[in-house]
Amino acid sequence: MRLTNVAQLSLPPGRLHSYVVPVRRTDRRLPVSFDQERHVGQGDRPGSWMAISFRMPRATRDELGAAWDAVVARHATLRTVFADEGGVRLYEGEAEAGSWRPHPVSGTTAAAVREIFDAECRPYAPGSYRLCVVEPDGEAPVVVIGADHSHVDMWSLVVLGRDLGLAVESVRTGAPIPLEPVDGFAAHTAALERMPPAPAEVSERWEHLLAAEGGAMPRFPLPLGDLSVPHPEVVEVHDVLDADGVVRLTRAADLLRVRVTALALGVLTEVSLRLAGTPLRAVFPVHSRNDPRWLHAVGWFITNAVIECTDPDPRACAADVKHALQLGSFPLAPIFGPRGGMPATPGMFAISWLDTRRLPVSVPADADAHWVSAVIRTDGVMIWFVVNDTGLHLRCRYPDTPQARDSVGRWLEAVEEGVRKAADDPVVSAPPLA
Repeated sequence: MRLTNVAQLSLPPGRLHSYVVPVRRTDRRLPVSFDQERHVGQGDRPGSWMAISFRMPRATRDELGAAWDAVVARHATLRTVFADEGGVRLYEGEAEAGSWRPHPVSGTTAAAVREIFDAECRPYAPGSYRLCVVEPDGEAPVVVIGADHSHVDMWSLVVLGRDLGLAVESVRTGAPIPLEPVDGFAAHTAALERMPPAPAEVSERWEHLLAAEGGAMPRFPLPLGDLSVPHPEVVEVHDVLDADGVVRLTRAADLLRVRVTALALGVLTEVSLRLAGTPLRAVFPVHSRNDPRWLHAVGWFITNAVIECTDPDPRACAADVKHALQLGSFPLAPIFGPRGGMPATPGMFAISWLDTRRLPVSVPADADAHWVSAVIRTDGVMIWFVVNDTGLHLRCRYPDTPQARDSVGRWLEAVEEGVRKAADDPVVSAPPLA
């Protein structure tokens, strides 16, 4: 799978329809997670969604609609509804059978899909997701599933794509649909609320990391220009290594007995020290699907940790990853509640690592699947490293200012060069850690 932006998404011309599932809110309150409250609390707005696109061979609209109804019936998260009642509230909902709605396409198909998602996949919308299908003449249809981020993460989108494919096959053959109900994300939130407080070393670690950034979350270490208001985003996708290059990089990591993630973080640390004179500090998203019951569920199973690497030796970075994972193993609300919330500031810097080959769910390899992000305005820098069967790809989002183009451009160039060097110059013997 590749990661792209809706402005860069290539969809074929064809008839465009969306499947609308009415969701009626009930009176049953559900718990709201820390990240959901932050996201939904910003209100309805365009660009709060994320999506997945893929080809669906031989499927008709009737088959897709019946299959999507079964997917919604499986995932309770898709039947929850947020409300603004002097604060963010979440309620259980009841879904009805959906119906298809045609959409005119005056420009590109991707632009029309973006318009649908911007209008319908909003935090407070009942049923804040849409199944879209593009039907090109003489070709297999392309499905695009979009949902407000409050209900899904990237892993969840693959679950939805996988489940839709299974359901379509059953609908087509008349077989029972093999989609048993799974726990909704609200049950995960409730489980977090029952956890004991984080141990002292975790709280102390957070205090250290925030103090190092003046009481804020980590910021990109090079100049980004005037960030008094968010700017239009720049989105770049770089193909850093091909499949053979990933094999070589993995061998280099194996020689040091670390994961490829630690080897890459060693490169990032060296670049940060060389270009900015500071250690590597960044928000480091980690998943919280730590129980098998969540592997096939849908929700926001991502929490924010912080990675701090002061030594570019990959083995030291491997230990730093363990520290970051420990931070992400405890609820954030008790940590940031006394601070009035997560202290995000302009220039915030985040790094995400995703190896799609390690996910326990997938869509068919020939589906030409893409994760699709919305178009937004931003004042921070977000880096995604995505490893798939074609290689290692680096996607970056940053504010469109002259300073950011220069700073992030130099940073990306140095990172790419360092990763390629690490793959092409395997470590034969490494110096001992001090």
